Formats: sequence, structure tokens, C-alpha cells
Amino acid sequence: MKILVCIAPVPDTTSKISFTDNDTKFNTAGVTMIINPYDEWYALVRALELKEAGAATAVHLITVGKADADAVIRKALAIGGDEAIRIDAESLNPSQVATEIAAYAKSVGGYDLILCGKESIDYNNGVTPAMIAEALDMDYIGFASKVDISGNKATVNREVDGGEETDTAPLPLVISCQKGMAEQRIPNMRGIMAARTKPLKVVAATDSSEKSRIAKFETPPAKGGVKMFDADNMDALVAALHSEAKVI
Repeated sequence: MKILVCIAPVPDTTSKISFTDNDTKFNTAGVTMIINPYDEWYALVRALELKEAGAATAVHLITVGKADADAVIRKALAIGGDEAIRIDAESLNPSQVATEIAAYAKSVGGYDLILCGKESIDYNNGVTPAMIAEALDMDYIGFASKVDISGNKATVNREVDGGEETDTAPLPLVISCQKGMAEQRIPNMRGIMAARTKPLKVVAATDSSEKSRIAKFETPPAKGGVKMFDADNMDALVAALHSEAKVI
């Protein structure tokens, strides 16, 4: 069984966010990009665990991005994975990313399981895995917290309102992963050195159309100051909640 793990480069959460081109593009200047945590901690690590358990023969990594994404995919190789693929295109929106990944997977064939994080922490769309499954005509299970493989069947646990459900599905299958799937791994020196020589294949993008585009970014409004009320003056607090905060 071959596993394909989707890797999205995202801004480090400590980065200062700003926009360019009349607030239509994210400003990457001076921003450190990292592996999307849901892709790294859960999808990638679970894929490696399945390979270590003998359920998979290879773990491949794939991302959509330009040359500045190489450092991110190399770090993913340092954690594990046998080879990486970078589709040479700017990541524009979920539909375009899903189309490019699906086109590559279809062209080479042989992937029995595609794992993605449940969402990226920059846009929080959470739709790319389902779009990949649709493009490949594969079954999809979303927001999984556990997956086991036995033969040609996957058993998947996912949280639902008020509890948990267990699903089974035949391979091939696309799964989006969330907390509970695996534990984070830190790349060791051996993995870092090995990542330098592991294959990183750059492939040309298809002519996937841009079905949507961002019209404008806006930063959240600045937080206001804190207004303090004396504990003995609850009437003033209630009045402020009514007239100022408008929450009651």
C-alpha cells in the first residue's frame, strides 16, 4: 500500500500578518513558513506509523507551491516519508490545490490512501481533502481521530455531536485527520541529514482554472480597552452590557 500525504506550507503563528496589492494578497516578506500542524502532527505521523507497522510500503509527500516551499517539504522529509513532490504552482485556493494534487495522483497511480490535515491554519477552509476525493472518484471520510488498516479495508473513528462513530471503507480512500490521530514527532539529526538526499521531484502544474479568488483581506479590529466596574455597583455593569456591549 502506498500513502500520499498532503503538506501545506502555512505562516508560523508568531508571524506578523500584513497584506499587499490593495489588500488582495498575503505579504510573505519576513514570514517564516512551517508545515501545517494538522498535516504534520496527524496525517504525516499516522502514515509513518502505518508504514512502520507493515501496513504500507511507501509514504510520499506532496505540496503545491513555488521554490520557497522546498524548505517546508524538506522538513516533512526529515520527519519521515520516502520522497516528496512539489507541484510548481502558486497555491491559490482549495479547488486549484485539490485539482493539482488529484491530477498528479491520477497520473502516477497506485496510491491506496491519501491523508490530509482536517484544515490549514491560515484559511481554515477544511474542504481540500473532500475536493481531492471528488476529483479522484474516491470515498472520503473527514475529521478522523483514528485510522487502522487491515487488508483492503480502513476502520476510521471520528467525533460526532455527543459521541464518536466508527466507519469502515474499502481502499482507495481519502481521509482528513485531526487531534487524536497520532502524536507529534520531532525530526532527529539522522532524519535531517537523510532528508537532504531524499528525492524531491518538481512537476509542472496543469492548467487548472481559478474557480474563485480573494477579493480582499481585512485584519480584525483592534481590541478595545477594558472597562472596570466596582463589585458593589452591579447596576452599572448591567446597564453597560445592555447599552454598550449589547449582549443582553
